[in-house]
Amino acid sequence: MPLPRTERIADAETALDRLDAGAALSRMIEVQSAAIDSLRHVTDKLEAAAQLVAAALSGRGRLVYAAAGSSGLMALADAAELPGTFGIAQDRIALHMAGGVPADAVMPGDTEDDTGAARAVLDGLREGDVVIVLSASGTTPYPTAIAQGAGARGARVVAIACNPGTPLLAAADVAICLATPPEALAGSTRMGAGTAQKAALNLISTRAGILMGHVHDGMMVNLVADNAKLRGRAAGIVARVAGVDDAAAARALDRAQGAVKPACLIAAGATPEVAHALLDAHGGHLRPALGALITQQDA
Repeated sequence: MPLPRTERIADAETALDRLDAGAALSRMIEVQSAAIDSLRHVTDKLEAAAQLVAAALSGRGRLVYAAAGSSGLMALADAAELPGTFGIAQDRIALHMAGGVPADAVMPGDTEDDTGAARAVLDGLREGDVVIVLSASGTTPYPTAIAQGAGARGARVVAIACNPGTPLLAAADVAICLATPPEALAGSTRMGAGTAQKAALNLISTRAGILMGHVHDGMMVNLVADNAKLRGRAAGIVARVAGVDDAAAARALDRAQGAVKPACLIAAGATPEVAHALLDAHGGHLRPALGALITQQDA
């Protein structure tokens, strides 16, 4: 029986330990580049996943990640960035990693088989949630059990795996199979498969942010400006969107209590009350809110 793609072993002549330094590094780069290219074949699935995420977060649902091992680390990296990047409330995002988030670089392997812990995750799911489950093999017991039970709790499932025809993918509403090449280091899915999974999560969450109106002209207009760098970035966004100088942008941000979208409208001439009313009327999307403000001003 042939090995799954993620477990296949390289030909002896391309084995990393037989290559010189330059060739070994080039081989690892080639595998990860090919892993990224696998995303081009699933853009329709990535869009479907983003639509589910955006609908959940625009409504009453949560975005829930569930994975083990290296896949869990990829999920952690994506989940931890979303509140700051897109202003999503932390209680709308949940991360469940088999064995918990590792401390001091300790990540026991046996936790990925803990289906009892998976049942505990299922007990916390509710209708309207979207669960993104990840497993390079597509057979890891912990995320697979969550994928198989989530629908009964009213949640939708997005599954990301790198082997076709696997239980994880079979249990999903949106099944994303990333056709990554065999790993440069056989079985080490933190490399090619992990790279592809992380990129897939980046694409899904960023596209969802766009659908929710948190991106305007390629800028993060719903960011949380909680340090000096980001406060400067927020002021620059307001200045650029509203066409005002830095001082006017800073004043608008103060009147908007640091929120970028209403600050853009305030800098463009709206009162805080009108700014919030326009955003509410247009589902939090800045572009149509700005258009409506201009129409009001021209009337």
